[in-house]
Amino acid sequence: MNFESHSMTLKIWDHSTMDHTLEAAIAHVSTKANAPRDRVRVSRSGPNVFTVSLSGESAAGTVA
Repeated sequence: MNFESHSMTLKIWDHSTMDHTLEAAIAHVSTKANAPRDRVRVSRSGPNVFTVSLSGESAAGTVA
């Protein structure tokens, strides 16, 4: 996890916890960046891989 860029990449294997895990990640990035939750985006870069980041910032491994 790298919060200097206000992003994190998660690998979620248990699909039953996906919603809860992504919501917690969104809240965490929003809090660390001191930004509103609506500026946080989630992008899927693989079958079980998600990147949570602030909109307008490019994160390593995400497809623009």
